[in-house]
Amino acid sequence: MASYTVNGLSVTPILGDFGAELIRIQDKYAVIIFRDTGLDNERHVAFSAQLGSLEKNPAWGGSERVGIPYLFDVSNIESDGSLVEKDTRRWHHALGNALWHTDSSFNQHRSKYSLLLAHAVPGAGQGNTEFADTREYPEAEKEKLRGYVVEHELWHSRKLASPDEYEELTPEERDVKPPAYHKLVQAGPSGEETFFLAAHAKTLFDVDGNRLADSQKIIWDLIEHCTQSKYIFTAEWKSAGTLMWWHNRQSMHRASPYNENMGPRDVRRSTVIDDGPLAFGISKSYTEKLQVK
Repeated sequence: MASYTVNGLSVTPILGDFGAELIRIQDKYAVIIFRDTGLDNERHVAFSAQLGSLEKNPAWGGSERVGIPYLFDVSNIESDGSLVEKDTRRWHHALGNALWHTDSSFNQHRSKYSLLLAHAVPGAGQGNTEFADTREYPEAEKEKLRGYVVEHELWHSRKLASPDEYEELTPEERDVKPPAYHKLVQAGPSGEETFFLAAHAKTLFDVDGNRLADSQKIIWDLIEHCTQSKYIFTAEWKSAGTLMWWHNRQSMHRASPYNENMGPRDVRRSTVIDDGPLAFGISKSYTEKLQVK
């Protein structure tokens, strides 16, 4: 997988030919990296909002430290400035970010773009982000899976990453994120088909709405194919001010796992809500027919 790198960034309106060129590059590469942006929280949000409506983060999304509801705190830093301690709930929650995933696929109104800005980075080689291209798959195999529906659930990925910690959910966790349902094979912005995959993907349903007993095997076979080394790009943060903008409909990503020796990694994400024809996934009337037992 390739990416596109730009040095510097202006938050002046990205309209006209310049805006169209940025979107063209984004549609082609799925990942754009901006270096030395000089952005702060407010300008980060202002730039992102030009790309569409922004997702408002839940209360547990770190807004108490960052102070802006449109920025999700993906750092290893607590609100008092200390590092997240090993084996706390937040530590275990963050382990799920090291699994291949697509941001907010567990929302029924899914995301389109993610824009992650670094305010502080750990040492060289730590805290990198890997991206995988979900467009690369034989056409014949896509044909077999066209029409399948995937159930995405946040807590499924957390249980995969930390099964003992998430054996039981708190009442608040159960209430905040019900599952979402999306088509597996979809058309990307250029018309090229892509898989909408993530570690959040829990169950597959066939074209008749039947739950597949081997759902997890099929899902992880697909993820393993899309994450072969020839389809992966590793992005280094290098310095504060780096902004990574990726397309959630064309890629998956994962963070380097937290470790006890990692220094402060202060990264904050804005998320642009999808406005495409499949933005809301599968309709409620359809999901009610699924054999979810």
